[in-house]
Amino acid sequence: SVTEFLKSNQLKTFESELILIKGARNFGFEQIVGRLLQRVHGTVFEINLDAITHNLNYYKSLLKKGTKLMVMVKASAYGSGSTEIASLLQYHLVDYLSVAYTDEGAELRENGIELPIMVLNVQPDSFRKIIDHKLEPEIFSISLLRSFLQFLQNEEISETIAIHLKIDTGMNRLGFKEGDVDEMIELLKDNKSVRIASIFSHLAAADDKKHQKFTKAQISSFGRISEKIIEKTGQSPLRHIANSSGIIRYPEASFDMVRLGIGLYGVEATGTRQEALETVGTLKTTISQIKHVKKGETIGYGRVGVADRNMQTATIAIGYADGFDRRLSNGKGKVWVNGTLCPTIGNVCMDMTMIDVTGSNAQEGDVVEIFGRNLPIFEVARNLDTIPYEILTKIGQRVKRVFYKE
Repeated sequence: SVTEFLKSNQLKTFESELILIKGARNFGFEQIVGRLLQRVHGTVFEINLDAITHNLNYYKSLLKKGTKLMVMVKASAYGSGSTEIASLLQYHLVDYLSVAYTDEGAELRENGIELPIMVLNVQPDSFRKIIDHKLEPEIFSISLLRSFLQFLQNEEISETIAIHLKIDTGMNRLGFKEGDVDEMIELLKDNKSVRIASIFSHLAAADDKKHQKFTKAQISSFGRISEKIIEKTGQSPLRHIANSSGIIRYPEASFDMVRLGIGLYGVEATGTRQEALETVGTLKTTISQIKHVKKGETIGYGRVGVADRNMQTATIAIGYADGFDRRLSNGKGKVWVNGTLCPTIGNVCMDMTMIDVTGSNAQEGDVVEIFGRNLPIFEVARNLDTIPYEILTKIGQRVKRVFYKE
C-alpha cells in the first residue's frame, strides 16, 4: 500500500530523477508525489494541457488548408514552462517553434525538442550556439547579416544554414527597413551559405480595430517587399505576418504561415472570441495563518493597512517575488477564497500577502486562487492597468509548475 511504501524508506534511493507516477486517484498516490517534489513552495501554477490542445485546435480551425503554424514558446512559454509546452506542441506536429533568445532554443534542444526553432533576437556572440544547436536565426539588419555571413566563412561551415528575414513594416522595433532591402538582396545573392527559410514582419496593433487602416498598410507593404525579395533571390521562403490577433481579424494575411502566441495560452487579445478559448493557467496559493484584528490596528509594512472594524485577516503564501505585483496592495487586488472575493489589506510583501477574509468561511490551509477559472486573469490585468502577458511572464521561477490533463 502507499502507507507501507512511504514507511519503507525506498524513496531515499531517488535523487535528481524524473519519475512517472501513474494510478487511479483512490490509491492516494499524491502522498508519494508530495514526498518526491523538488519544490514544496505552497504556491503553484497549474497548466491544463487539455486546454492548450483545445486552443491550438481552435486556431488551426481558422486557417485555410495548407497554412503552416509557428508557435511562440519564448519567455518560458509565457510563464507556463517552455520544455513541457514545446513537447506537447511537438506531439501535435506544429510546423515551427519560436523563442526570443538563443539560450531558450538551446535549452529546448537539450530537452529533446527536434522541431525547427526560430530565434528572434540573435547577437553575434551567440552564432556558435545557433549552429551547434541547429537553431534558425532571425536576421534583422544589414550589419547582422554581414556579421553572420562572415562568421560562416570564418568557421568554414559547409552546410547551408536556414535564416529568417525580419522586415520592419511599421513596428519600428527590429527589422530591415524598405530602403535596406536592395543591399540585403545583393548580399544574399552573392552568398550561397544561407537559405531563406522565411520572410516575416510584425503587426503593431492587430488587436485594436481602430488601427485597422495602419494594419492593412503593414500587410500590403509586407506583401510587396517580400515578393521583391523572392523574385530577386530566386528562393521560395515561407511568408508570415499574422499573430494571434491577426489570425482572428485579418485572415487574408495568413500568407504561408501564421504565428500563434498568447492565444494558445487562453487569452484572446482582440476580445471578440474569448469564449472560444479555454483557461490554461491557474495560479494558486494557500492560507498560512488567520488572525483576528481589532478596529484601528494596522497590518503590514508601512502600516498602510488599517482595520476599519474588527476583522479577520489571512496571510497567504505569495508575494511580489512570486509575481503577485506590489501594486495590488491594500485593496487594489482581490483573490478568490472558497467562493468569496477577498481584497488585499496592507502592502504586498516579498513572500506573503495579507487579505481580508471577514465574513468568509476561510480556514488555515485553504486554497486561494490568484487567477484562473473563478477569477479571470483579465480582471487582475485591469487592476494593474497592464496586459495578461506581463502577469503570466512575471510568475516567479520558485513557483512550482504543475501540468495536468483532465
